[in-house]
Amino acid sequence: MVKMTLLYGQPKSPDAFEKYYAETHLPLAGRMQGVRKIELSKVVATPDGGTPSCYRLADLYFDNLDQMKSVMDSPEGKAAVGDLPNFATGGVTVLISEIGLSQ
Repeated sequence: MVKMTLLYGQPKSPDAFEKYYAETHLPLAGRMQGVRKIELSKVVATPDGGTPSCYRLADLYFDNLDQMKSVMDSPEGKAAVGDLPNFATGGVTVLISEIGLSQ
C-alpha cells in the first residue's frame, strides 16, 4: 500500500482556508476514483506548546505506486492538484510513503 501525505502550512487566513477546503477542494478531490482511504487531520498542538509548522494533513491511500500515479494523472487528480494554490496560502508539502515495509 502507498500513502500520499499532504502537509499544509499555516494559512494566511485559517477561516478562508477552512471554507474553501470544505466547500470547494474536498468535493473536487472527492471525484478522484481509486483512492482507497482518506484521513483528514487538523493539527492542534506541538509538544512544547508552540505554533505547529503544519496546519492540516491529508493522507490518501492507494493499492500501489502505479495505481496512485494513475489516479493522480486522471483529469480529476490533475484538477485537485491544480486547485491547491487557490487555498493553500501557507504552502503544501507532498510526501509519498510505502506502508508496512520493515527494514
